[in-house]
Amino acid sequence: MAGLAEVSIASRVEAMRHATGQAKQVLVIFEQGGISHTDTLDPKPSTNSVHRSPFNTIDTSVPGVHFTELLSRTAKVADRLSVIRCMRQPKPNVGNSHPLGSQYIFSGCDPSGPVVMPDIGSVASQLLGTPARHLPSYVLEGSGEQSKESRLGFLSASHKAFKIRHGQVSGLKLEDIDSGRFLKRRGLLSNLNIGLLSGGRSEVQAMESFAEQAEDMLTNPATLAAFDLASEPDHVRKLYHPPEENRRHRGEMYLLGRKLIESGVRFVCINTQWPADGKLWPGGSNMNWDHHDAIYSSDNTNIKGGGAGAGRYGIGTWPMMPSTDWAFSGLITDMADRGLLEETLVCFVTEFGRTPKINERQGRDHWVHAFSMVFAGAGVPGGQIVGETDPNGGYITSSMAYTVEDYGATVFAKLGINTADPVYTPEDRPIFLAKGGRPIPELFT
Repeated sequence: MAGLAEVSIASRVEAMRHATGQAKQVLVIFEQGGISHTDTLDPKPSTNSVHRSPFNTIDTSVPGVHFTELLSRTAKVADRLSVIRCMRQPKPNVGNSHPLGSQYIFSGCDPSGPVVMPDIGSVASQLLGTPARHLPSYVLEGSGEQSKESRLGFLSASHKAFKIRHGQVSGLKLEDIDSGRFLKRRGLLSNLNIGLLSGGRSEVQAMESFAEQAEDMLTNPATLAAFDLASEPDHVRKLYHPPEENRRHRGEMYLLGRKLIESGVRFVCINTQWPADGKLWPGGSNMNWDHHDAIYSSDNTNIKGGGAGAGRYGIGTWPMMPSTDWAFSGLITDMADRGLLEETLVCFVTEFGRTPKINERQGRDHWVHAFSMVFAGAGVPGGQIVGETDPNGGYITSSMAYTVEDYGATVFAKLGINTADPVYTPEDRPIFLAKGGRPIPELFT
């Protein structure tokens, strides 16, 4: 039997090699803070009642596949998803940290090494360029707390993430100058640069190319249109969020992700959370998924005697999983209806899971030994569960177990980037991407 298993794995890996480059674009939904996998994608209804999730296990559109009721909408599109239940962090001192764990997700590489590794999006920008020169090739919706952990590393500045917060765009339109005057100035500068460009100096040519792209961004009306949510019809908005103003934010950010992909942005990362001003959700000063306290609160988590988990809302409240469920299911439905899933890899990720046991503050702490991620599109088989955990959701019991490096290697492979080939620093030092990782074979057909 072992021989047959080895043959099966080998055939999957060989098929995977031939299936690289299935994605022209990538959309990453990074829900930062550590989502509780046992409350969502990996329900454990038979675990000890003291530590069991209060949310019921439900059927999905795929026979034998179950989520919790917090994902009632996502359950209906499970036939388009691959859920990886066997993710882990082999270096707890790195993966157990929100900042380092976020760097891990952004780069797909261990962030504790001697070289600062660039984001996957920045690498994709450098190696693949962009099909839409009037737009940044890598956009990061950076309202999430740890978006500051995005890194350019050793790459040139033109490949840095273009960051926006809560969908607000700046720096992509002309200020206090009309387009005609701007173009005249650009023409004058180009004439002055002719001598330098004819000399063949690569750095001058690179600067001119960068300036030309900047000109496209500033003068093309399609640039700002890509960020304009107001142009979306009501029937599309309903896929992502209810009509009430205080329930739209996460859905609008997911919808923005779809618009940017449809407009031609190579790599989009949505790392969002509800605004922390406390106006929409009183007491919600840091609305990520770090539920150390009162995870099942019907309100905010600012409990007496609490600590690191304050400033959130309970996982079952609208700003948390219900809004995520609505937005993600709408995203998958919308992208499938538009044909965008065929060439877009969609990744729903978090940096780790949460403890199978509830702590003394009625919360769940960081857990790096088992958690879940979701993938769709670009040749990812739908309707499958990969890997399994024990009855408590604490440890991986399947033969396969995957790391964030494997996640990074998967994204690179889907884009047609071979991680066996190094990229080089300005000092000509070879650097390997997603070092030690291998593409997850179950995600390739």
